[in-house]
Amino acid sequence: MRIALPPTIDAAAFAARDPAAAVFDIDGETMGTRWSVRFAAPAATDPAPIRRAIVARLAGLVAEMSHWAPDSLLSRFNRSAPGTWTTLPADFAHVMARGLSIAETTHGAFDPAIGQLVDAWGFGPVAIASPPTAAEVETARAVSGWSRLSFAPTGAHLHQPGGIALDLSGIAKGHAVDAVADLLRDAGIANALVEIGGELVGRGIRPDGDPWWVDLESPPGLTLPPLRIALHGLAVATSGDYRRGAHTIDPRTGRSIETGVVSASVIHHTALDADSWATALTVLGAEGLNLAHEQGIAARLVTEIGGTVREYLTPALSAMLEG
Repeated sequence: MRIALPPTIDAAAFAARDPAAAVFDIDGETMGTRWSVRFAAPAATDPAPIRRAIVARLAGLVAEMSHWAPDSLLSRFNRSAPGTWTTLPADFAHVMARGLSIAETTHGAFDPAIGQLVDAWGFGPVAIASPPTAAEVETARAVSGWSRLSFAPTGAHLHQPGGIALDLSGIAKGHAVDAVADLLRDAGIANALVEIGGELVGRGIRPDGDPWWVDLESPPGLTLPPLRIALHGLAVATSGDYRRGAHTIDPRTGRSIETGVVSASVIHHTALDADSWATALTVLGAEGLNLAHEQGIAARLVTEIGGTVREYLTPALSAMLEG
């Protein structure tokens, strides 16, 4: 068993540890998947109000950033007239700021503005009878792309140049994980493990003094050495077509990826960054490892090309294993 340890340990978390605390589990549905929270708190804690607060927080995020809800703010932006400026609320603005930054860093391998391509391929809310033609793909590409967006962080104003459609499915879920963890922290719950659809963040420690242990997911049918992560002030996200079938689009070509990536997992301080970088590395494949190294990204990439399976670990992740 390989064990990945965090680069730093929060001494305050251990100093405040309550070995008599109880561990509570609550869960529900959101964003087309399930969420779950495991947290440590005094045994007399009533988890019901906490669950209600989480449900309300997630509903608010869906109302802002869902590509599937026709009345969401994102959907309204996508339908807005050319030249329109939309003022974004804090969560949406944060996701756009980080998303555009990561899009630039990854040279468009991650792109929050490919909603037209997502819909053209039938990966959005509207089913299609057959795959798009080459002409239809090019038409969608012509009105897509992060570089067509203008975003003014001061005032959080986002410009619609005409025809562009956002799709935040590669980043919003990660932000939702962070948001729930922050909600718990603000409620006085410092020790928690939050998951939405396989993306996780761990804060603090368990009552027994251990971190929140998570085994890195491996694609079915592949034999890989187990890798266990100590989620202590860290998040992890995995992207891979084995979950929902081939659905990853290379924003730069408008077509399905051809990198042979089966699974890309990223460990980061935020689930938002882990989510978006996992998407980018799925698109980039092994060629993205140098970029991940330059950016200090801890990642595991699994490829299968010509029947040969390979596992790649970035230096940042290898250093965690050596810890």
